[in-house]
Amino acid sequence: MPHIACYIDGAKVEHYLNRLIEGRRISRHYFQTTDELLTLAQRFPLDLVFMGTTRTENESILRLLDMVRHIKNHTYLAIIPTILYHPDPNDNTLLAAYENSAEEFYSESVPIHIARIKTTMLIQRAVRDLSVNPSSRLPGPAIIEKEIERQIELEQGFAVCYADLDDFKAFNDYYGYFYGDRIVRLTARIIKDVVFDLCREGFVGHIGGDDFIYIIPPVLVPNICDNIIRTFDTLIPYRYQEEDRRRGYIVTLSRRGQEETYPIMTLSIAVVINEGNVFRHVGEMSHMLADLKKYTKSLDGSNYMIERRRKY
Repeated sequence: MPHIACYIDGAKVEHYLNRLIEGRRISRHYFQTTDELLTLAQRFPLDLVFMGTTRTENESILRLLDMVRHIKNHTYLAIIPTILYHPDPNDNTLLAAYENSAEEFYSESVPIHIARIKTTMLIQRAVRDLSVNPSSRLPGPAIIEKEIERQIELEQGFAVCYADLDDFKAFNDYYGYFYGDRIVRLTARIIKDVVFDLCREGFVGHIGGDDFIYIIPPVLVPNICDNIIRTFDTLIPYRYQEEDRRRGYIVTLSRRGQEETYPIMTLSIAVVINEGNVFRHVGEMSHMLADLKKYTKSLDGSNYMIERRRKY
């Protein structure tokens, strides 16, 4: 079921929205500020932001346009298609909306059946967007890179945490891709919920497969990583069949084609902290993260490791 975040300024806007989504099962979530919208985006996989006003005062129009600008300048919110509505906008309002990257602006001059088709296409395009992982609905590599660059430009301390499942391929081969994808989505939900519960300004992205990135203040690394690992280790055994769970391992073919035993999946998290502007490029951090991740995965059980070596 699609999820729509709605900013409604006037009863006629609600009436228009009802006509727009008539006959579709859609979950609506209402907000008044961009902070409230961010909270919604952290709790639900939003497919669309709909904002409308019927007021003609400059203050109401400017507020709508200002909210669009804030949404499209926010790394996490910018990926959600945004539709504006006013019954009779002037040319300057339309121009300002599109200049601030609103995907669509509907008015009474746009036939409702055309608006419905456009809305459906926007939602479908968002799902297909290569910058968003279809399994987790989290920002993908392009947006992750952009967010790390933004953090570097801010010249404030931040930590990049690279989370990777141990023995995921064996689980995927043994149970099948359907259950493997459920593990990926569960892991995404665990990381997202813990990060946003403990750090509202945090960022969570999905590199692909079973690899995730989250960006948080350095001071929160121990608390957030501990909670992610504790939650993961509590829930993941129940994704195994009871017999395998009691035994504590599965038996399947390795990449060499030989039967091997694989323990219950664990989680490895490599952490690189950028303080004092040590890193000036995404590639520098990526190199160290990849190296540290290999070492962390060599340890038994779920672990997180903070890179203590100097940049190389």
